[in-house]
Amino acid sequence: MAGYREWAAPPTLRPLLACLWSSRDRPSTLVLPDGCTDIIWQHGRGAFVAGPDTGPAPAPAQPGTVLVGVRFRPGTGGDLLGVPLSELRDQRVDLADLRPDLDRTLPADLDPDQVAARLAQLSGQLAGQLPGRPDPAVRAACHLLTSPVARAEDVAAQVGLSPRQLRRRCEAAVGYGPKMLQRVLRFRRFVSLVDAAGGATDLAEAAVTSGYADQPHLTRESVQLAGLPPAALVRTRHP
Repeated sequence: MAGYREWAAPPTLRPLLACLWSSRDRPSTLVLPDGCTDIIWQHGRGAFVAGPDTGPAPAPAQPGTVLVGVRFRPGTGGDLLGVPLSELRDQRVDLADLRPDLDRTLPADLDPDQVAARLAQLSGQLAGQLPGRPDPAVRAACHLLTSPVARAEDVAAQVGLSPRQLRRRCEAAVGYGPKMLQRVLRFRRFVSLVDAAGGATDLAEAAVTSGYADQPHLTRESVQLAGLPPAALVRTRHP
């Protein structure tokens, strides 16, 4: 079936995985920052890692492209992959260059119907190898920063770290510091509001609900994070 779909991870992995997903013959699209990191398998290419984005990432697609992915929640991907995510920020890197052991289990000619189950199994194995990880303080900070009224300046104290410690640990586990993560999560709240309303959204109201000071604040952030002002972004997602 053509198109894009998501489904929930196994219950024991949901604290770590945002979802599993697949894409088949999907038109070229614009990937927006979400604070997450994905392992993506492409039929005929093999597996690669999509690092945490700080801006829009065009995703061109050729006819017949089949992708299957697993999406790690903010604050979990770095520990599970054993790679500081700051090194993968805004990059797409072959899994063979990072974790050859994992790459060998995801050959390019694998049956696409088997990939999702294999990705979930690999994620469970990685989690089992790291008791007490991912970094609990960073995960707590990620949760706190989902609130529209959260202040990145206050979160370090709430999780028992100094601002410098939190930034260093966020860089490794998320890919960037808490202030950037706050910006990304706030923008995702706006995008979720737009999508839930099918595009029929009052931008000024959505800006305040999402945690922006006002609509001009939303516009500045949308241009930086999506490459488009809010109205144009809404039109691309809901023609």
